[in-house]
Amino acid sequence: MTASAKSPLTAAPEADTRARLRRSVSNTLKGSAGNLVEWYDVYVYSVFAAYFESQFFSPEDKNATLFIWAIFAMTFLMRPIGAWFFGRFADRHGRRLALTVSVTIMAGCSFAIAITPTVAAIGLAAPMILLLARLIQGFATGGEYGASATYLSEAAIPGRRGFLSSFHYVTLVGGHVLAQLTLLAMLTFFDTAQISHWGWRIAFAIGGIAAIVVFWMRRTMDESLGLDAIQAARSGQARTSGSLRELFFHQWRPLLLCFLITAGGTVAFYTYSVIGPKMIQSLFAGGDAMTGVVINLIALTVLMLLQPLGGWLSDIVGRKSLLVFFGIGGVAYTGYLVLALPQQTHWLPAFAMLAVAFVILTGYTSINAVVKAELFPTHVRALGVGLGYALANSAFGGTAPLLYQAALRTDKMMLFAGYVTAVIAASLVVYVFFLKNKGANWLDDAGAMDRRAAH
Repeated sequence: MTASAKSPLTAAPEADTRARLRRSVSNTLKGSAGNLVEWYDVYVYSVFAAYFESQFFSPEDKNATLFIWAIFAMTFLMRPIGAWFFGRFADRHGRRLALTVSVTIMAGCSFAIAITPTVAAIGLAAPMILLLARLIQGFATGGEYGASATYLSEAAIPGRRGFLSSFHYVTLVGGHVLAQLTLLAMLTFFDTAQISHWGWRIAFAIGGIAAIVVFWMRRTMDESLGLDAIQAARSGQARTSGSLRELFFHQWRPLLLCFLITAGGTVAFYTYSVIGPKMIQSLFAGGDAMTGVVINLIALTVLMLLQPLGGWLSDIVGRKSLLVFFGIGGVAYTGYLVLALPQQTHWLPAFAMLAVAFVILTGYTSINAVVKAELFPTHVRALGVGLGYALANSAFGGTAPLLYQAALRTDKMMLFAGYVTAVIAASLVVYVFFLKNKGANWLDDAGAMDRRAAH
């Protein structure tokens, strides 16, 4: 036997490892595709808000913009409810089914918005339908995050969890990229009046149509929750599976940690990736709207492509290192971004400022799914991840664009910048003092964690 030859005993495990990796990648792609469509449905609202605003509120209403963003913020109130419902559902009936149901709900609401008559046609009923559809989408999104973050983390193989689970935010940001790309395509072929009149409806309909394809894809992906666990939950033997009582009484420490980890990350995410592009869109809104869209599209694509790099790096240096990098960068850079970006007049510095923000943000976004999944045992993982995220997201993330609009109207941008910086700083304290860079966790070392909990 030559030095390079392999015995059957060593070849079999290596072949098995390759097969597991291929299956893990396949499941990651299928799970991520649904995430992509759902987050497209979320972000198509923020990207096209300026265009459909006059269709739901009277053009003479000076508060129309504030109302549009108030609806955006109110949808986040439904996320904790969705996180509870779908988290419990996913912990008792499986991640795959929960994800399939959530994408179906998102699609139905997108179609509903696309066909809603204007305020001129049906009066107050138009904004009420918009609000109701977005509230239901907020409910579905609350369930999507916890179930998909849990699924992608569980489906990934040990040693590659950071890299593979990073595709959770590749597709989350990818949804925003697709929404920007849709706007770019429309600006290429239609004028602003046409987009405001009917083009925005096409954008919402695209999300609904894409969800039909994802529905089929999710039916063919593997289930990451064990069959025994699902059967035990359905038969009533596993009463703690997806239980709020179990979460609040026995898993309250990881739940609180999940909330605090998320707080700074979510306020930074919406400030950098939603408000930042809105600032650029406003800068070039006059006679060069296309430039603003191109800047945002390229910058968001950079953010999307950075996610696997951050996840891969976390598999080597540990998750805490990246979170601390994000925290320090966010505290140092947020004030400058918020106050200086609106003053730019040239595309290059505007793009550079946003790109730097996205490099900093990657320290959180690329690993936030796996960091939270590692905190919880299997029987409450989807519920814990989803609820901890949704509560922080509702309190700090979804309200950020509304607070920004209020600060813009009252000329108190310094106060808004200080608020965002303070929330990131609070999370930085948690990253530094309450997280370990490497060590036993519930994803990779359930036995060790069980023994630790027993003591």
